[in-house]
Parts: sequence; structure tokens; C-alpha cells
Amino acid sequence: MSQTAVRDTPAPTPPPAPVNSLSSRALPRWAPLGFAAAGLVLGCGLGALAGWQSRTQWGLVSALFFLVISYAVTSAVENRRQATDRLATSIVWVCFILAVVPLLSLIWVTVSRGVKVLDGYFLTHSMAGVPGFEPGGGVYHAIVGTLQQVGLATAVSAPLGLLTAIYLVEYGKGALAKAVTFFVDVMTGIPSIVAGLFILSIMLMFGLSPSGLMGAMALAILMIPVVVRSTEEMLKLVPNELREASLALGVPKWRTILKVVIPTALGGITTGVMLAIARIAGETAPIMLLVFGSQLINANPFEGAQSSLPFYIWEQYRVGSEASYDRAWAAALVLIAFVMILNLVARGIARWKAPKTGR
Repeated sequence: MSQTAVRDTPAPTPPPAPVNSLSSRALPRWAPLGFAAAGLVLGCGLGALAGWQSRTQWGLVSALFFLVISYAVTSAVENRRQATDRLATSIVWVCFILAVVPLLSLIWVTVSRGVKVLDGYFLTHSMAGVPGFEPGGGVYHAIVGTLQQVGLATAVSAPLGLLTAIYLVEYGKGALAKAVTFFVDVMTGIPSIVAGLFILSIMLMFGLSPSGLMGAMALAILMIPVVVRSTEEMLKLVPNELREASLALGVPKWRTILKVVIPTALGGITTGVMLAIARIAGETAPIMLLVFGSQLINANPFEGAQSSLPFYIWEQYRVGSEASYDRAWAAALVLIAFVMILNLVARGIARWKAPKTGR
């Protein structure tokens, strides 16, 4: 074939671009809000017509209508693939709302009922000389007991948990490490009453009297596995290159752990300890068994009965009067604030200790 014939041959026509079926027809961005509004109207309307008294039934039926409308309309306007994707997203949002609504309801009820008697007098006075069924009194003795008992439990469990985690990550091999890991897993799920009974048996064996220290020991048993697990995960996140670089310079392993590994994971370790403190701050069963509670201020955790915020809440609710109910809700609000402050402190420390990137 000559060069002229090759030049005269027309170039092949490119095939037409395929139509993107996923973007050919699309619902507006406000469509999920419209589906939610339509589901809410239908659910509330059906609940009103059926005479349902529970607003929870209205909400569940509205969520069901929302899912059905979302899938049906998306299938008709777009396609089944987009409808399936939107249905999965809608289910996630529904589950999120179902999880958040009880939490918000709990916070709202606690705040609305707890602020009735929550003032400076309530926070700085005890129940000494105040009958449980009458107004007055405060929560100061319970705050002192909670701070001392949680502080002693932290002083015992934090070093033990940290050293155990270091052993499991840096040295643990063989049957002993497996046994320690197994018992830590078992301790993570034991009920608080079991820890209280264990310390109670020791008290009866050695003739010890109830005190804040005994309650702190039971709380330490509950706190140790949480500290071990959180610290172990944080130590595993430390890159091995840092350990190898330190060892290559001739630094002993114990000094590498002390100067390189622990400082690198310090933010996560502190966060885990704070979360463990928040976990034990609301325990009541060990305090009932080992501390016995008290209406007076006892600043000595090593001798005599003490109170705590969870025990105070149970004690006031058991009285059954309107004044005691108000004190119980106010103490519950103080306990929630205490746990919230611990979580905020943990987040702040974790962010402060996080490695800086960039210049």
C-alpha cells in the first residue's frame, strides 16, 4: 500500500462516552432531611390516630417510615445501587440517634432535677445532724470520701498496671506471659461485688475494720486490668525503630524503656489511667461492703467509715422523701461533672503529649 493511500484513510471514529448511570439522575442534597420530615409526620400521625401513649413508639415508627421512604424514592429517581447505599447510610444515622437520645435524656433529667439544691451550701456541708427526710444538708463528706478512695486506688493500680503492661510488651514470652494476659482478661469482666467480697474476706481474716482504704483496695482490683490493657496498647504503638536506635547506641534496655518508650506513649498512658478512674468513680457495691458510709466528714481514709458519691446517691434515694430525692439528683450531677472533668483532662493531656508535625 502506498504512502498516499495510507494518508487518505479516514481515522476511526471514537466510541461514544458511556453514560454514567450513577450521576444521570440525582436527588437534591436536602433529600435526606425531606425524607426524615416525611417519616416524622407519618409516624407521629399514625401514633396519634392509633392512640399510642408512648413517644418511643412514635419515634420508632417514624424511623421505620424514614428508611422505607428513603429507599423507595431513591430507587425510583436514581437506581437500586444508590438506594442501597442511601439505606445503609440512613440505618447508621438512625442507630446514632437511638444511641444519643437516651444519653441526652439522662443528662437533661439529671441537670433539671439536680440544680434544685446544688449550690455552695450543698457542696460545703455534710449531713451531720440533718434528718434524711428533711431539707438541708450537703454532699461535702461524700466528695471527700470519693476523692480519697479514688486517689488511693489510683496510687496502687497505676504503677502495678504500668509495670505489668511493660512486662507483657517488652519482656513477656512463654507460658507466664500467656497466663498474665489470660488473668487480665478475666479481671476485666469481673463484677464489682466480687472484688468487694474478696477484700471483705481479707478484712474478716485479719480482723480489720471498715475504712476508706478497704474500699480503695477493691476499686484498685477493678482498675488494674483497665490500666494494663490501655497501657499495653499504647506501648505497642511505639515504633520498634525507636527501640532499635536506642539499643544500637549502647543504651541498656531498661533505660530505653524508661527514656524512650514510656515518654513516647505517655499521653496515651495518662488517658488510659484517667478513663480507668472514671470507670471506678461510680462503683457502689464495694463501698457498701467495705466502707459502710457515714453522715459525718471523715478525712482519714485509714480509719472509720466513710461515704462516697455513689453511696450517698443510693442512701438518699432509699430515704424516699422529696428532699432526699433532690439531694440524690444533685449528687448524681456532681458525679457526672467529676467524670466529665476527668475525661476532659485526659483528652487535654493526650492532645498536649501528641507528637507535633510540621515546623
